[in-house]
Amino acid sequence: MDEVRAPFIHNQNSVCSDSNGDDTSRNDMPPNLDVRICLVGSLASNSEIYTVAQTFGVPVVNSKDGQDFAQDDSCNTVFVVEEFEGSVFNKLCKSKLQLLGPVALKQLSLKKEKLPFNTRPLFNLAMTGIIVCFTGFREKGELAKLVTLIHHMGGSIRKDMSSKVTHLIANTAGGDKYQYAATFRVPVMNPSWVIESWNHRMDMCFTVTIEDFTVKHKLKPFHGARVGFVGFADEEEKHMTEVLVLNGGTVTSLDDPNCTHVVVDETTVTEKPEAPSKVWIVKAEWFWTSVQKETSLPEKDYLFDDYLDQVSPSGRRDSSATPGSAARRRKRKLLLSSLALPQSPALTKRRSSVSDAGLLSVSGSFLDCSTSPNKEILDGAEPVIDTPRKGLTQRHQVFLELLQTETNYVDILHTIMTMFKKHLEEMPDQEALLNNTELNLIFGKLPFIYETHIKMLDELRWTAAHWSEEHSIGNIIVKFSTELQRAYPPFINYFEEMKEVLCQCDQNKPRFHAFLKACQTRPECGRQSLQELMIRPVQRLGSISLLLNDILKNTPKTNPDHAALEQALAALREVMTHINEDKRKAEGQVTLFNIFNDIDNCPPDIVSSHRNFIAKTEVIQISSTEGLASKGNNLVLFLFSDRLEVCKKKSKTFNSLKSPSTVTAGVSVGGSLQNRQLSKPYKHIRLLALNTIKRVIDIKETEECQKVFSLVCRNNDDLKEKLYSFAMADEEADKVTFLRTLTRQMANNACTADADKFLAYLEPHQLDIETSDVNNGTFSKAFKYATTRLKVGRKFSFNKTPSKLKRAVSSMMSPFGSSTNLTPASQLAQMKLASYSNINELGNSDNANETQPVAPMSVQPTRKMKSSSMGVNTLKLL
Repeated sequence: MDEVRAPFIHNQNSVCSDSNGDDTSRNDMPPNLDVRICLVGSLASNSEIYTVAQTFGVPVVNSKDGQDFAQDDSCNTVFVVEEFEGSVFNKLCKSKLQLLGPVALKQLSLKKEKLPFNTRPLFNLAMTGIIVCFTGFREKGELAKLVTLIHHMGGSIRKDMSSKVTHLIANTAGGDKYQYAATFRVPVMNPSWVIESWNHRMDMCFTVTIEDFTVKHKLKPFHGARVGFVGFADEEEKHMTEVLVLNGGTVTSLDDPNCTHVVVDETTVTEKPEAPSKVWIVKAEWFWTSVQKETSLPEKDYLFDDYLDQVSPSGRRDSSATPGSAARRRKRKLLLSSLALPQSPALTKRRSSVSDAGLLSVSGSFLDCSTSPNKEILDGAEPVIDTPRKGLTQRHQVFLELLQTETNYVDILHTIMTMFKKHLEEMPDQEALLNNTELNLIFGKLPFIYETHIKMLDELRWTAAHWSEEHSIGNIIVKFSTELQRAYPPFINYFEEMKEVLCQCDQNKPRFHAFLKACQTRPECGRQSLQELMIRPVQRLGSISLLLNDILKNTPKTNPDHAALEQALAALREVMTHINEDKRKAEGQVTLFNIFNDIDNCPPDIVSSHRNFIAKTEVIQISSTEGLASKGNNLVLFLFSDRLEVCKKKSKTFNSLKSPSTVTAGVSVGGSLQNRQLSKPYKHIRLLALNTIKRVIDIKETEECQKVFSLVCRNNDDLKEKLYSFAMADEEADKVTFLRTLTRQMANNACTADADKFLAYLEPHQLDIETSDVNNGTFSKAFKYATTRLKVGRKFSFNKTPSKLKRAVSSMMSPFGSSTNLTPASQLAQMKLASYSNINELGNSDNANETQPVAPMSVQPTRKMKSSSMGVNTLKLL
């Protein structure tokens, strides 16, 4: 842009400067001269200003307009004017008198500085030490106004860029001065920076270098640019348009005579778009890299027509090509001819990472079908040559497929490690896109995997170069199986957390998002995003296993490699099993933390390395036993490997979480965890050890009573058993599965294989569980909100547990009971009870002749019980 040098002004309409393009800043008063301060206009009656003026130790006089002291040459008079506008100010300014604003007077007094001998009016010190240069201004009036305001705030002006310039004020993004400022990190400011600073002129504490204020008024990278997009998908073009507007640009069409840039997707456009001759036609990389660096980059480094001119039929740049329409036509003709061949070059439009997968391997397999750069990863390594398939054994062909996919995989890892990880880590602090924590969470687990596969690829390449049917491929995998087992679990275990951090940074950090988009346009990434590249390690071991299996199928049993391949496959299965188990444990620990953070007043020791989360169910308490909540309350049972956590569900979050997966959703980094802590959905009631649960009672399903079960509990210190009865609140919940899972965990804790001995089956009336009161009070509301379909009868009673129930529970806990105060008949009944496993055979005149099949209740059931209770009605743990 043409530079306009404005002469320096003493008023709002004229400018003045010396021959060097410099300006004279304020200096102290010359010595041996009398100095006085003249308060002009309304300031003459301002006691605060008068007191401040006296701090300079010079005479203070008052004047209506200052003209009575303007012609007095006996001393230097500093005129303090309230506003730098109006007839009074203009007359004093034309007389080239020393003018100060009241803010400048206060600031000088506060800093205990001397009165300046300034040749320009000085309203405040907001731009003290600021040296400004201008670029891109064509209107002298706009420039003159900005220069005046900068001088009023104590700033200085330079015509040319130099090391002394602290800020560049630009009217458009581009030009030599702009690129100089971008190179040497000189802040490039929008003209609004000066205007807004002047609006703060009355603020004593304001300076233009306040960080937030400076960032707000930095010139955006596309300021003044009118940009058109060609070749992009509708969704991508919409996204780029939004980014353009946010960064100061304006979207336009190619036929707009004021269009400045055309951004082209070089993977879909093969012809240079028709546009005005002065328009920059650039690749998408220019657009995204400019957003990332927050500056408009030199367009000549990203020209689209240069890309077309220099491309050759082989898909590589031809350094001998010269620009020009004739050269372009010749190149395109050759290119089109080559595309018509059976095997066209890789310059064709890449629709997806899988669409051209067959070109990436010898056998046409789609395993690890991702593009890789045209470079060798290892120093001194021989390039992999696509050997014709004719004449090769099937074993050799599949081995070459393994080698090719391993090469592609290492190329991908190399791209991640260099283009992304290394580049982000080496960014200066002022340009950093991610902090060290984010870098470690995203890339910290990859180096060991990369190093292991580089060594493995080296051996595979040696085998390919010295191929023999007897060479062992399996031994190479076995050799590195231990390293693979150490390298992969840390990455795979926390892959979801890594992906979440990556997505959050992508969404919340515009510059990082632009960096990822710019990298995606480069051929090394094969048009794939970082997230797509990062999933490759998760898939790689499975791909190697499939290829090894193919090699094994084509290896005779007489070949020494046959046994080695079987050993390699077994080693890989062991590695993947170890990874899965390690991942399961890691996910289990994360789940424990999530549950702990969801429960108010949860015991801290619930998070333990030996404890795993097993299952969760929502229930309604239908008993009034002491120790838990009152009847009708909505509870949640979290079953762990050795504990049962009983929580009360808070009303505001009632019925919002119904599965363990929901509990763990949305957890991990930053503010997410904190937000969950602020709105915990559960309140801790009791943490039961599984060894204190003596029996699990499955209440038989009837039309009047559905999904009801009970727990018989007793601690060693308790004198009597406690019965807790619940009804499942979720109609989709499977009661049988939950109870079987619970008894299995109880058996594991008791070191016994027989889980059935902890499970009993009873009729509802045997524990006096009926449902006549379900429509009343809190219990009714709980059922209503839980949307359950428990049938109700008319004989349900929540009265105190009857003595018959006490006797039943006590008998289950201690079969022989106590002989104290019992009649001989009662003692005999209890002794008889000890030999029964069917609690239905308890003394009940109404049911004395009935036989109900139930699960065993005693450790040593009788032969009669086995035949009657181990039939079809006995459920086994799923």
